[in-house]
Amino acid sequence: MKIRPIGERVLVKSIKMEEKTASGLIIPGAADKEKPNLGVIEAVGSGEKLQDLKNGDKIVYARFAGTEIKDGSEKYLILNIEDVLAVVE
Repeated sequence: MKIRPIGERVLVKSIKMEEKTASGLIIPGAADKEKPNLGVIEAVGSGEKLQDLKNGDKIVYARFAGTEIKDGSEKYLILNIEDVLAVVE
């Protein structure tokens, strides 16, 4: 299935962050204690405000924002442009 956001929305795949302790131990996905707020844009809607965003951009978005959807085993978020806080370069 191909998902295409409409209007001022983007389709984002979340990036799980790995956290390191002071001694160097890696805690995968930060033990899922917090919802991630870093992701990669998979598709961009047709809204005028989305000119600065493109597929493949890594973004920071508002925590607990968006609507979560599944496509097979993959999970995505559909975010409004207002929930996109920054592009990571």
